[in-house]
Amino acid sequence: MALLILMMSGVLVVIDQLLKIWMLDHLAGSPSIMIIPGLLQLTYVENRGAAFGIFQGKVGILSVLTLAVIITAIILLLMGKFKPKMVLWSVGLIIAGGTGNLIDRMFRTFVVDYLDISPWFNFPVFNFADCCVVIGTSLLLIYLLFFEGKESKKLPEQADGEEVG
Repeated sequence: MALLILMMSGVLVVIDQLLKIWMLDHLAGSPSIMIIPGLLQLTYVENRGAAFGIFQGKVGILSVLTLAVIITAIILLLMGKFKPKMVLWSVGLIIAGGTGNLIDRMFRTFVVDYLDISPWFNFPVFNFADCCVVIGTSLLLIYLLFFEGKESKKLPEQADGEEVG
């Protein structure tokens, strides 16, 4: 299962990089392109920081921290430390998103952002890799808050088939 998760992560990284290459070739230096009026537009932004523009100019530190998280997640995944499927897929999404943005930081010194929902939400511009990280982290939090340990907390049935209670 770990190899399937890593393959899925690899496919998502390729999708992320292809989208960013397209944005670099077609959107850099151009005005925004409206996709859904009032909701979604493509706006080219070079993010030299982290989420929401924090840690601007700290590419080296961000790269090292991201690499450490990715390597740790891959090692734990390959060691079989993650059992529930929801956790496996969550970790795979986090690995994919982190790797996509790490590639940008290492080879471009900035992350290519382009998804702009600011006409409606006044939200920072983000990218596909960010979506992977946010969805993966959200699924992991949902699992930890609502599902972890629920199986072990079920009441055992008595040997003769009677209900406990």
